[in-house]
Amino acid sequence: MKKIVLCGGGTAGHVYPALAVTEKLKDYEIHFIGSDGIEKEILSKFQNIKYHEIPTVKLERKITAKNLLIPIKLYKSIKNAKRILKEISPDVIFSKGGYVSVPVVIAGKMQHIKIISHESDLSFGLANKIILRFCDTMCTTFSETGNKNKKCIHTGQPIRQKIFEGHPIRFGFHNSNPTILVLGGSLGAKFLNEMIFENLDILTEKYNIIHICGQKNYQDIKHENYCLIPYAENIEDYYSTADIVISRAGSGVINELLALEKPMLLIPLSKKCSRGDQIENAKLFTKLGYSLMFEEEEYSLELLLQKIEDLSKNNIKFKKNMKKTKKNHTIDEIIKLL
Repeated sequence: MKKIVLCGGGTAGHVYPALAVTEKLKDYEIHFIGSDGIEKEILSKFQNIKYHEIPTVKLERKITAKNLLIPIKLYKSIKNAKRILKEISPDVIFSKGGYVSVPVVIAGKMQHIKIISHESDLSFGLANKIILRFCDTMCTTFSETGNKNKKCIHTGQPIRQKIFEGHPIRFGFHNSNPTILVLGGSLGAKFLNEMIFENLDILTEKYNIIHICGQKNYQDIKHENYCLIPYAENIEDYYSTADIVISRAGSGVINELLALEKPMLLIPLSKKCSRGDQIENAKLFTKLGYSLMFEEEEYSLELLLQKIEDLSKNNIKFKKNMKKTKKNHTIDEIIKLL
């Protein structure tokens, strides 16, 4: 039996694509190395995957004294990862990126273990820029990513099979209005939450709203044609219920919506809080006719209502554009590399 080590974390977007790959692994002993973060909580539900925790360090994008401690903390993380890898003796490491993966990949390279990584976004994140130096192959969701680097192979985004098996949920809405699903990612999104909270009366006149706000942002709000949920374990059922989705533009979510042919309004994370990767993702999806978008700085209620109305009226057009997209065998392509 072969052994594989998965690594990645910080957000669910770094975990679920790795789990999608494991669904098609046969005769593998599966391990996951991560931090004491959301990946640990998610992996606790998978009895067939052994979890190993290491201390990790995240680079702060702003100038801060915390960054001075990074070399010391990274050394400790690598040391811990080396010890775990030596105990497991895996045949291959599959890295899904994020700062959690960096020490594992470096430790794996030092032990001459085969390393396959994956970049979900249109441009490389800081962690994968580092990982690219150490891995054998970097798989990419988008063909434009790393197309001049010999290590990079375009495979697409791994998507879990359960995403395609959703069943519509009955929320008891007493009308036939279109249903909008609002997502802020696994940790929620303050901007999206406040935008919906402030405009409930207007939005619910023409639409039913299902709002997944994040566990830390949950409030006890009761409103007609509105349902607030802290976190959705069965996200596939919520996808199945929705006619339109309002979301951030993380690659994991938007590629799931693309696969399901769900028209989407993307409001990417601002450059004030990120490297701008979500803005790049949203612009590409909008250019290809899969979505509409606006940036946080452009927001107005009039613009929000206009975009939603455009999506609702042209729902069939967006679905046709998404249907034309080549549906590749992403996971099979990745497994060939392992």
